[in-house]
Amino acid sequence: MGASSSAPSVVESKMSPRAPVAGASASPVRRSSSFEFLPPSMSELRVVLLGNSWSQRSSVGNFILGENKFSTEAEADWCLTVRGRVKEKHIVLINIPDLLHPNMSEYRLRRNVGTCERLSDPGPHVFLLVLQPEDFTEEHKLKLCRVLNLFSHRSFYHSLVLISTPREESPGLMEKYHQHPPLKEMIRDCHYRFLWQKDLEPAELLTRLGQVVKEHDGDHLSCRSDRWTRLMEYEMMMFDDMMSHILSKSGAAV
Repeated sequence: MGASSSAPSVVESKMSPRAPVAGASASPVRRSSSFEFLPPSMSELRVVLLGNSWSQRSSVGNFILGENKFSTEAEADWCLTVRGRVKEKHIVLINIPDLLHPNMSEYRLRRNVGTCERLSDPGPHVFLLVLQPEDFTEEHKLKLCRVLNLFSHRSFYHSLVLISTPREESPGLMEKYHQHPPLKEMIRDCHYRFLWQKDLEPAELLTRLGQVVKEHDGDHLSCRSDRWTRLMEYEMMMFDDMMSHILSKSGAAV
């Protein structure tokens, strides 16, 4: 892992206590000290890290920056933002608590997504989906799609799948996991943008992130266009739940 040109700073946005065509992976990029992974007009890249393992997301964040700024041990209860500088470009990485956990409440899910929107303001450029093939289930896929849709229905166009190296390797195992239905469908939903982490160089990952940005002419994802629709849907859902509760209580009283 290379070193960044200056030391990044860590910004914590503390939360309250717990209470889918581009074929296969691109060819490896040659190491170069002068490669440009972002358009010259862009000075900052904002990336949201998502996936089913805090430690792996944190490790990938450190890999991008070239410094150990995310802790890979204990998962935080709040969104963590790390700012760094690579190839004279500012990089903002946002690591969110495990939104794919089966016990994550709808309220906490929306709260974390809302916090991430604020931290990535005016909007993220790329969602980097760090997925461990052995552990990525159908339930995880559905929850991840739910999370991406909460940001915007266009989030999939800004997403890149990074497949972690399997814990146990054997001939043909990577192809087997590539055909694993939940992972295969997630890659399809993200328009076949994916990379294998095995033997990956920082320059290659940065280049692929830059390719996603260039596909959108450097524009970030606008989450605000969907925010009021989501808010109204949520308030209607909460109202329906409240009315059902009131009616059930009055029925019991009768």
